[in-house]
Amino acid sequence: MDSDPEFPPVAVGDWYQTMSGDLLEVVAADESEGTIEVQYFDGTVAELDTESWHDSILGPASPPEDWSGSLDVSREDYGIDGEDMTSDYSNARRYLD
Repeated sequence: MDSDPEFPPVAVGDWYQTMSGDLLEVVAADESEGTIEVQYFDGTVAELDTESWHDSILGPASPPEDWSGSLDVSREDYGIDGEDMTSDYSNARRYLD
């Protein structure tokens, strides 16, 4: 990737924020093709060319504290909001789907 003084080099695993406020993680970068593959916090995967990257990225961002965005899970999936799973381990099968 060509270096731009406004943007640090793109590295897989780095998080960025778009101009619209979306968070995304770099999942692949192909210097020879000039493309950057990203995964948005909601799980959507996209490929951007270098020009689109520079036009849409506000800058580096911290990874979200809530890691579950792209996993499509909720607290209810784990019995967190409802019954207390730690209270009774005598019948573990009741926690299986």
